[in-house]
Amino acid sequence: MADTQAVWGIDIGQAGLKAIRLRYAEAAGQVIAVAFDYIPHAKILSQPDAVPDELIQTAISTFLSRNETKGDLIAISVPGQSALTRFIQLPPVESSRVDEIVRYEAKQQIPFALEDVIWDYQTLGGGIEESGFMLGAEVGLFAMKKEGIYTAIKPYVTNKIEVELVQIAPLAMHNFLCFDQIGLRPGQELEGEGDHMIVLDMGTDNTTLLVTNGNKIWIRNVPIGGNHFTRALTKEMKLTFAKAEHLKCNATKAPDPRAVFQALRPVFNDYVSEIQRSIGYFSSVNREAKITKIVGAGNGFKLAGLQKFLQQNLQYEVERVDNFQALVGDAVLNAPLFQENVLSFVVPYGLALQALKLTRIHTTLLPSEIATARKIRRKKPWAVATAASLLFGLAMSTAGYSNVASSVSVTKFKAAEDKVTALKSLESGHIKTFSDAKDANAKLKDAGGKLVTALDTREMWLEVYRAINECLPRDVGNDQDEPDITLKNRINLKSVTAKKYDNVGKWFDEMKAVKEKESIILSMIPADREKGPSGPGYVFTLVCEHYRNDPVNESKKARGFVTSTILSDLNKFEVTQPGSSQPVPVRKIGISHACVPLLVPKYKSVQYFPRGKKAKSAGAGDGTGPGAPKVFGGFPKASGNVPSAVPDKTDGSKKEGGDADSRMIDRTDFTIQFAWVPTPPELRLKPVVQVDPNNPSATPIAPATGDPAANPAIPTTVPVQAPPAANNTSQ
Repeated sequence: MADTQAVWGIDIGQAGLKAIRLRYAEAAGQVIAVAFDYIPHAKILSQPDAVPDELIQTAISTFLSRNETKGDLIAISVPGQSALTRFIQLPPVESSRVDEIVRYEAKQQIPFALEDVIWDYQTLGGGIEESGFMLGAEVGLFAMKKEGIYTAIKPYVTNKIEVELVQIAPLAMHNFLCFDQIGLRPGQELEGEGDHMIVLDMGTDNTTLLVTNGNKIWIRNVPIGGNHFTRALTKEMKLTFAKAEHLKCNATKAPDPRAVFQALRPVFNDYVSEIQRSIGYFSSVNREAKITKIVGAGNGFKLAGLQKFLQQNLQYEVERVDNFQALVGDAVLNAPLFQENVLSFVVPYGLALQALKLTRIHTTLLPSEIATARKIRRKKPWAVATAASLLFGLAMSTAGYSNVASSVSVTKFKAAEDKVTALKSLESGHIKTFSDAKDANAKLKDAGGKLVTALDTREMWLEVYRAINECLPRDVGNDQDEPDITLKNRINLKSVTAKKYDNVGKWFDEMKAVKEKESIILSMIPADREKGPSGPGYVFTLVCEHYRNDPVNESKKARGFVTSTILSDLNKFEVTQPGSSQPVPVRKIGISHACVPLLVPKYKSVQYFPRGKKAKSAGAGDGTGPGAPKVFGGFPKASGNVPSAVPDKTDGSKKEGGDADSRMIDRTDFTIQFAWVPTPPELRLKPVVQVDPNNPSATPIAPATGDPAANPAIPTTVPVQAPPAANNTSQ
C-alpha cells in the first residue's frame, strides 16, 4: 500500500492549539489519522491580562517538542471573522475571461486596495460551460489584509516551519462537511441541488455559521461564544471568571443547577435569536433551499442543555460531531484526550484534507512571494544535480587522459604506492585492535552495571515487602489473649504479585477511563485521586482474607476493618508499630495509590471450631492421612493430632462427630492494589506537615514521587508520628 506525504492541519484558537496529522492510503482509498495534539493556552487570548504572541509562541514550541514535522506539509487556519467573504453571480462570460471578470469584481467588493490584501477565488458548483462560455457560475471571493496573514504566519516562521496552506476556518469546516458528512470525493459531482446543512462552530468569543449543500456556501459570523455564557454567570451569581467557567462546564453537577441555567437563559435566548435571524435571511435569498439538520462543533458546543434548547426552538434536528466517519486510525480516534476534544478538531481535519488534495476547495491565502520563493528553492536541487552531472562528465574525461599517462609510469610510482599500502595495513591493524578493546571494555562495564543495579533493586524489593508486613494489623497487649478469632486484629495475606509497567500511570488511566471503576479511584486518598503515578514501576496485588467481625464497631468489621488498617497504613509516609522506635518507610519508598479494586468484599460462611475439631484415632479413614482435607478451627495440640474434615453443612448446625461449640462465621475475601515507583534513598523526600482536620493525630502524607526536582517548593520537616495503632504481624 503506497502512502502519500503526511500533512499536519493546525488551528490556533482563543483557547488553545489543535493539530491533527493525516495520511492518505491511496490503495485503500482511506484517510488515516496518524497523530494529534491538543495544547490549551494558560489564558484565553482575549482576556485583558493575556499576551497573545507569547501564549501562541509557547503553544507552538510545546507542539514542536512533542511532534516530528520534518518532511510533512503544514496547513494552518485564520479566523473567519478576520477575513472578507463574498459570493457573486457571474454574468455569461467566456471561460478564458473569468480571471479578468473576477479581478474587476474584487476591486468592487473588497474595501481596500488589492495591493494591501491577499485574496483568492473559487468557482463553486451550479455553473455550466457551453460553447466556451461560463453560464450561471457562482464565485466565492476570499480576502484578508496582508498584515493579518503575516501576523498569523509569524510564529511558524520564527520556529522555522514552512507553511504550505493558509485557509480561513469556515472553508476548512466546509471541507470537513463535504468529505466526512456528505461523502463527496475529489472529481465527484453532487447530483441535484441536495439538502442544505448548517454547521455551528461555537468558539470562545463568537460562532461561525456555515450553510452548504456541497455546492453552494453561505457564511455568517454570530458574535456570541462560550465566554458570553461565562460572563453571564459572573454577573448574575457574583463569581470570578475562573469560578464561573468551572461552573459552566459542570452545570449539571452544581449544588443548584436550576439557578445556573436560569442565569444562562438570557444568553441562550440571544443565541437562538441570532441563529434564527441568520437562517431567515438565508432562506429569503435562497427560497428553494431546504435545510435538514444542524451540526454542532467547537468545544463551546459541549455546554449542557445547548443542543436540546436549539432543537426545541429552531425545530431542526441538532447533532454534535462525536466522531469522524471517514477517518481511520484507532490510536488517535480512541485516545481519551482526542475524544474529549473531538468537537474542536473539525477545522484541523478540514485543513489537512485540503492539503491532501481531497477537497473541492483549492483556495489559499499564502502570500504569493512566499510561494514563489519556495518554488524556486525546491527547483534548486535539480539545477545543482544538472551541474554536478556536467562536472562528473568532465572529471571522467580528465581521468581517462590521466590514466594513459600513469600506465607508462608504473616503476616511477611503485615505491610510493608500496608505502601507502603498508601504511593502510598498519592503520587497519590499529583500528581493529582499538575496536576489540572498546568492545571488551563495554562488555565489562555492562556486566558491572548489572551487578550494581541488581544489588540496589534487591534491597528496595526487601523494603517493599517489609513495608507490606508492617502495614498488616496485629494484636498488642491483652488483645493477644483474645480466644475469639472474629475479634482478633488479624489479616491473612494469601498471595503477593507484582506487574511491571514502563509507565505505571497507564494502570491508573485504565481504571479512570472505565466508568464502572470510578469508585475504585474514590477508595484512594484525595492526593492520589487527583493525579496518577508516573514513571517505570510496578503494580502490586495483595490477595487477603480476614475474620474480623465486631458487631459494635463498623471500622472493625468487613470493609471497614480493611480501610482502617492495611489500606490506611499503605497511605502513610512512614509506619511505626507499637513497641518499635524505628519507623518503617511506606510512601517514602515510592508506594502510592493504594486502593481496593473489589469495592464490595466477598463474604463466605465457614464453620469455625474454637478448640479444633476432635481427631479420630490414627488409621485409615481418620482424616489424618495424606490428602486429608483441611479444617478450620483451633490450633492442633502438641501431640500432633490433625482435625478431621470440615462438615458439609453451612447452616451453623453441628455435623455428627463434630464439636458442640462450633459455629458459622463470615470470612471476608478482598484484594488490595498499589503502585510502586522504586525510589532510591538519596531521592526520598521528608513528609510535608499536612494534618487532616478530620483526624488531627494522623501521620501526614508525603508526595509519592521521590524526585526533589519535581517538588522544589515543598517545605520539609520531621514527620509527625501517629499514636500507637493496633497493628501486628500477619498470620
